[in-house]
Amino acid sequence: MSFREENEEGRDLRKPFLHTGSWYRMGSRQSSMLGSSQAIRESSISVVACVLIVALGPIQFGFTSGYSSPTQSAIVEDLGLTVSEFSWFGSLSNVGAMVGAIASGQIAEYIGRKGSLMIASIPNIIGWLAISFAKDSSFLYMGRLLEGFGVGIISYTVPVYIAEIAPQNMRGSLGSVNQLSVTIGIMLAYLLGLFVEWRILAVLGILPCTILIPGLFFIPESPRWLAKMGMTEEFEASLQVLRGFDTDISLEVNEIKRAVASSSRRTTIRFSELKQRRYWFPLMVGIGLLILQQLSGINGVLFYSSTIFGDAGVTSSNLATVGVGAVQVIATGVTTWLVDKAGRRLLLIVSSAGMTASLLLVAVSFYVTDSVSESSSLHNIFSILSVIGVVAMVVAFSLGIGAIPWVIMSEILPVNIKGLAGSIATLANWLSSWVVTMTANLLLTWSTGGTFTIYMVVSAFTVAFVSLYVPETKGRTLEEIQRSFR
Repeated sequence: MSFREENEEGRDLRKPFLHTGSWYRMGSRQSSMLGSSQAIRESSISVVACVLIVALGPIQFGFTSGYSSPTQSAIVEDLGLTVSEFSWFGSLSNVGAMVGAIASGQIAEYIGRKGSLMIASIPNIIGWLAISFAKDSSFLYMGRLLEGFGVGIISYTVPVYIAEIAPQNMRGSLGSVNQLSVTIGIMLAYLLGLFVEWRILAVLGILPCTILIPGLFFIPESPRWLAKMGMTEEFEASLQVLRGFDTDISLEVNEIKRAVASSSRRTTIRFSELKQRRYWFPLMVGIGLLILQQLSGINGVLFYSSTIFGDAGVTSSNLATVGVGAVQVIATGVTTWLVDKAGRRLLLIVSSAGMTASLLLVAVSFYVTDSVSESSSLHNIFSILSVIGVVAMVVAFSLGIGAIPWVIMSEILPVNIKGLAGSIATLANWLSSWVVTMTANLLLTWSTGGTFTIYMVVSAFTVAFVSLYVPETKGRTLEEIQRSFR
């Protein structure tokens, strides 16, 4: 039997419009539970549809990340930028994202996950237009900052929304769609960059958010956020829509209510309270994973992949970059299938160990190619090995450390500190990303082999961090995970 008993035949179930009101009414439903695969299938379709709509946000995220690689030479030539100035352009999205990250938690808490995504879409659109019409570096920088601000909000809100709407047995796979969408956005930027000039590519960057905005009107708000805000009717309606109208949601409703019962509406928490283990431990795990994800150097590789392949002797470096983007999409797709089967910890360890090995291969290859003659067979062999190592690094990253830190962050943070703690964790991620993207071009100019050696050491440390501190969250409800830290 569904949780909410209907006393009158034909009573309507309202589906939330943004986070209040409704945009349509569902007709009367049967109160009996089918208890069959059909109910599960209908539930899955409903949740998957919501995930596919909000996944437009991470596609925008990825397009922003991938934009600088195929456009570097053209922008530098057209606007007369130096390498240092273009490095600023590449990294300013991270500066904007840090500001967005600071605001993301509070925005998502006060106006809801959907309202937060709506707000994030607007500066993204304005930012791409500014880049498209840029006549000098000032418009480029302004546009990149605006894009970054929107992406900073998206990077926190989307994984949290997905975690809060997904059934526990699908949460890992659906959560990994966030990173899969990022890789699709990167690949699209790489691919389209082969055929269109940089101003038109910037205009195309508007599309994900312009589709996302109307799409938000067709999905329910997060039931856990509605419950925290005390919107009981909307909370139950949202959960019923997500789970299917013939599914008994009473147990899940009661568990969510118990989890938020200790937190009053719009409760704030003092920084001093973060000293409690149930707060500092999940926050430490979330921050640690998101920092290590970036310090592994992945954005340095993706932002400047054309330069790296050029240094390795690849003649069609932009085409090779598109190949890397495609490989990343495929590997991340495999992760979405594995994460609820193999578990989070195992994939993180395998991923980090694989990155360590591949980065070692790249570092050694570049050291050798720098020390031997370009005409020697040894130079050619190690040039090929360096390309193989870069591709292997991207594959290893995509199999775990790319997607899973965002999944775990959205799972382990207690509901009453999620806004504050999520902002801190997301800020740490973007600060680390800014450091990497700002220094990558300069480090590569200094020593390509030395750059990859630094990234290798970080990946080796990640293996130890995951082994010692990261809990397994597969197959557990969000409420069970939070109780385990008390």
